[in-house]
Amino acid sequence: MPLSSVFESLFKWLFMLSVLVMGATYFYKDTLPDTSYYDLDLLEEPVQTPTSDQAFTLQVNGQEYTVNPKFSYELDGVVVGYHDADDFSDIWHHKRWKDFINLRDLCVIWGENVESGVYKSMTFSNDSWTCWASWPDASVGALFKMNALSNNHLLTDDDAVKTALMSAEPGDHIRLKGVLASYSNKASGFQRGTSVIRDDTGNGACETIYLGEFKIIKKANRKLRRLYGMTKWLTLFAGIGFLIMFAITPVRNNRRY
Repeated sequence: MPLSSVFESLFKWLFMLSVLVMGATYFYKDTLPDTSYYDLDLLEEPVQTPTSDQAFTLQVNGQEYTVNPKFSYELDGVVVGYHDADDFSDIWHHKRWKDFINLRDLCVIWGENVESGVYKSMTFSNDSWTCWASWPDASVGALFKMNALSNNHLLTDDDAVKTALMSAEPGDHIRLKGVLASYSNKASGFQRGTSVIRDDTGNGACETIYLGEFKIIKKANRKLRRLYGMTKWLTLFAGIGFLIMFAITPVRNNRRY
């Protein structure tokens, strides 16, 4: 058997195995950890205090934004969902609003919602500007505290903050500091306010935060996510290897005489 045939078979089986592992880890990597994984003493209510910060402007991607701080704000929470402004399904932020400073929305829980473990029986999802929480029955819904959840529109033009923000994933314990703020883009006519209380619901209930600091305090499912990342690259490597070996392996002649 030609050596190329051996490698072709090897790459084929490696590709199939990698796809199976990648598929399995994809569905489990965002599983929210148990309550015992977190330091509950850190996951208290957000801290909101008066600020003396004045309005300022930002220039990003040829657009000018005016940011008007309302309160200083600090939050420790567990990420349960997110939405990226550059997601292919988002026709609003970049295309219609020319909003290039709201990089990501994070849906976060804290306090009793983490301590009770109710989040383990729930599902969370995000669209372009909303976080959705759903529960299977009334008993689970009664345990969940809507004032211990927030959907956060997160603004930054700082590269280091951006890198940390974009690496946050479901289950991570994150800490952010900044200012609750309204902001606008005069050229596009876009403007967005912010909630300044935790008990409101519906349109306008999201916190809009210009970030000064963003940290991941504890990363969830680190091994699964590392394995998922490795198998993505291994799948690509094995797939390319198989195609190359398939192309150079001599044509098989299965006729019998």
